[in-house]
Amino acid sequence: MSQAKWVILFNNFKISDTVVTSWLIIAGLALASFLLTRNLKKVPTSKVQIFLEFAIGGLANFVTDTMGENTVKKMPNIIPYIGSLFLFFVCSNLIGLLGFRSPTTDLDTTLAWALITFFMIYYAGVKFNGPGYFKGLLEPIPFLLPLNLIGELAKPISLSFRPFGNILGGAVIMALLYDFLAFLSTFIPGGAAIPFGQLLIPVPLHLYFDLFAGVLQSFIFIMLTMVFVGNAAE
Repeated sequence: MSQAKWVILFNNFKISDTVVTSWLIIAGLALASFLLTRNLKKVPTSKVQIFLEFAIGGLANFVTDTMGENTVKKMPNIIPYIGSLFLFFVCSNLIGLLGFRSPTTDLDTTLAWALITFFMIYYAGVKFNGPGYFKGLLEPIPFLLPLNLIGELAKPISLSFRPFGNILGGAVIMALLYDFLAFLSTFIPGGAAIPFGQLLIPVPLHLYFDLFAGVLQSFIFIMLTMVFVGNAAE
């Protein structure tokens, strides 16, 4: 699996293919959001609006049950944030099926998401508990302050490396598999021109690494975000 490549160069200003792919995902989600919500009515009559209201209502209930009603009431923007993060995360994992480089195979992307969660934890802690929130670092005894600080710093590290490692590992395995199947195709008459093995054999692995693992890692990330922020708010 190759590293991210610079695809836009303007003097010293460089943009990698990871950033470009992220822009494409954001543009696609924005366009889909516009097209799906441009004809909404107070009383839903279309199946699309009924589905959207069902999905958004389910998301709101899920976030409220996980983080607590009081937390969501004081941080109402957390619901659209969690929903947007999940959609962006899932699309980033699945876009590799279209031949693009998945943003989650770049540590910069997952680290940026993890840092947003990290700062949101302290925002919620101070918003709900004031500066006294930081007294928790001295519990149960002040002597454990260094260990508590290490534990806090471990949160963004674990949040960023978990999806990065899982998605990158799957991408590496699939790349090696395709190379191996291409090599085997050279022993079949006409196989080098039409690598039949690459058309069928990787499908089950794509279903696992790209679909199942991608959605699972997205769900784990938003769950950890809600749990960490919810605990800080308490």
